[in-house]
Amino acid sequence: MIKPPWTHRGRSFGLVCNILSTSHHGFRRKLSTQSPFFKISPEVQQALSENRPIVALESTIYTHGFPHPQNLSLASSLETLIRTHGGVPATIGILDGIARVGLSSPELERLVSALNPLKISRRDFGFALGRGSRRNGGTTISATMILAHLAGIKVFATGGLGGVHRGAESTWDVSADLTELGRTPVCVISSGCKAFLDLPRTLEYLETQGVGVATFADGRDPAASGVDFPAFWTRESGVPSPKVLRDEVDGAEVIYAHFGLGLQSGLFFANPIPEEHSLPKEAMDAAIDEALRHADAAGAVGAAATPFILDKIREVTGSRSLEANRALVEANVVRGTKVAMELVRLESEGRGTDKDAKTDEHIVVGPGAINYTANGVSKGVTQAPEPSATARKPPTPSTESSRPNVFVAGSLALDLACDYAVQLGHATGDAITIKPALYTSNPARITQSPGGVGSNVARAAHLMGANARLCSAIGDDLSGKAALEALGAAGMSTEGIKTLPSERTAQYVAVNDSSKDLLLAMADMSILETAETTISDALEDFWLPQFREARPTHLVLDANWPPKQLAKWLEVGKEINAHITFEPVSNAKSTALFRLPDPNTLRVFPTPSIHLATPNAHELTAMYTHARENSFFDRQDWWSVIDALGIPQSGARTQMALATSSSLVDQGIPQQSIQLLPFIPSICTKLGAQGVLLTQLIPANDERLTSGEYAPHILSRCKNETEESVGVGGVYMRLFPAVEEVKGEDVVSVNGVGDTFAGTLVAGLAKGARVEELVDVAQRAAVLTLKSWESVSGGLGTLRMLV
Repeated sequence: MIKPPWTHRGRSFGLVCNILSTSHHGFRRKLSTQSPFFKISPEVQQALSENRPIVALESTIYTHGFPHPQNLSLASSLETLIRTHGGVPATIGILDGIARVGLSSPELERLVSALNPLKISRRDFGFALGRGSRRNGGTTISATMILAHLAGIKVFATGGLGGVHRGAESTWDVSADLTELGRTPVCVISSGCKAFLDLPRTLEYLETQGVGVATFADGRDPAASGVDFPAFWTRESGVPSPKVLRDEVDGAEVIYAHFGLGLQSGLFFANPIPEEHSLPKEAMDAAIDEALRHADAAGAVGAAATPFILDKIREVTGSRSLEANRALVEANVVRGTKVAMELVRLESEGRGTDKDAKTDEHIVVGPGAINYTANGVSKGVTQAPEPSATARKPPTPSTESSRPNVFVAGSLALDLACDYAVQLGHATGDAITIKPALYTSNPARITQSPGGVGSNVARAAHLMGANARLCSAIGDDLSGKAALEALGAAGMSTEGIKTLPSERTAQYVAVNDSSKDLLLAMADMSILETAETTISDALEDFWLPQFREARPTHLVLDANWPPKQLAKWLEVGKEINAHITFEPVSNAKSTALFRLPDPNTLRVFPTPSIHLATPNAHELTAMYTHARENSFFDRQDWWSVIDALGIPQSGARTQMALATSSSLVDQGIPQQSIQLLPFIPSICTKLGAQGVLLTQLIPANDERLTSGEYAPHILSRCKNETEESVGVGGVYMRLFPAVEEVKGEDVVSVNGVGDTFAGTLVAGLAKGARVEELVDVAQRAAVLTLKSWESVSGGLGTLRMLV
């Protein structure tokens, strides 16, 4: 199995991600990822190292708040909301006796369906994790805060905070959430406290604990009417909020200042339930009074009080309180993600570059944060500057070094992945059905994330260290806004995104079988195929001026562009001498290169229009077939290159079989790639479990032709008179085996895997590497995405040092 290289300049990334401070006085505590009690997922570790926006999620809401399978649906929905709005979810829980920050999809499914899971608070950790325990449990707000802080996560979104119970003056019934907020520096965002608690005493207790409390105005004017501290199911409680936040930027500035000072108490931001889901206060007051009477009669006190009261409220209100509960949790998660995004922007602006720093790497520890310096560049906040008005916007690149070296022109879409859920066969009662049935509804797990081929390639290149800019279009709709936010949150430029008000943002729907293999995909990419005048004007007035000004070294084109616009991109790419990569997208669209308005626009070696293509086997065949049927192989310039390749008239079947495999030769894949070489002198054909076939046209006088390392893969050498005229040296053909045999249960989604491969290649090429030096690391990157719910795995940065 592949183990991600977590080392950086000789220091373990796991160590960097887990050297945490217990105070601002310099006392340090190490908590290794090898601890038998604590584990941070690779995705969350990578997000921490890159200072990406992370939102912690508790798990008792799943294990003790919602029945199965509604809890699984909610868990998936909340994580998807975070990803869609540009953040990284970190669901926290206890699985197999290990405290985990960041649960994979299979792990989350195991936890929410566990029998008799524990309910974990601060006092329960030793019992749940010690003595070789294999127990599973949901973490309460207090336990989630502790683990989030240990991991360095500052923002935690949930449903409702615990509080002081009515009659606490005699029962001393006060939630552990409140004391935890007094000693653990994490910002908790929830819809206030449940209305059956004593809200005034709760606020008083939080004040005593030194906890900053504020409520989001959510469209209200505090000066005109004041803002109530919300009461969970209702926006108004009759209790004024201590402080009011106008928006997420306000919230981020408070967090930045509070934690930047090194304070060890937490913050609590109340987010009122969306107005359309708020229940009438009078009705809820009546339901609560009735529930409290029943609880008193039943003697439900202490830990038994809250679940008893909640059950009675559900009985009285029917489904309304449950629906409101889900709506408010989702609203809190979205709010929390936006706050985390703004906080990352503030931290990025405050970090800058330390000109006086030493060149060697050292750790600068801050409370519950990950701060280190490498090569003189500060990677963490060492001092909190005063918040300013300029902190409300991300910095605008203005220097020569900030110019992108990779442009990716293609689709930006909203992706939906529909994974079929295995069911027992109806006919036999025990046969397993692995594919959905036609003409009927099928059970599935559906996830949503930002995607699109161009977007995925750009994000992969960005994570692998390239300065990439995506050139694409969105509609003026919610999907477009979510995609734009996701780009910004990932630290990518949005300057190349054009909003077309009358169009829909592109969408892609993939239907996969139970093994996560693609059965069918539906793509609406019509926004790039809109009215010719609209898209042509955008190309001439918006995208190409940016491209000419930046003069990137590399351009990636996906096949979603109409042939006319694709031809224009090729023309301008040639104008600035950019290396151009073509990502075929699909069988139907892969032929776009051979459907240009003027076929001669597609030039051949030694001055080809396209330098690299990354098709799969089906797309390669589609490209080859279309080129052959439309007489591209009859062109004289094509014949000149083919004659120069040095392949004998009898063919090279034996050599190709030795270089690849007999089965690939029987399929015609090596032969097809060779015949496309004059138009595309470097072709990486993705073969799934068989690996990647690289077929390259090597120029004359290239040192690789005389290298012993390359000799086993040189299929032919040019020995005829045309070598000098067309500059052909020979053909390099190499089958790279798959870097890892991925087990079926480890496959999460196939969406974006090929795009990740292409983006990784281009990032490496932009750094000066050769294609053959990058294929294996590109495969490793693709495997990470294969195991991720994201269209491009957030863990790609762990491979950056390999390119």
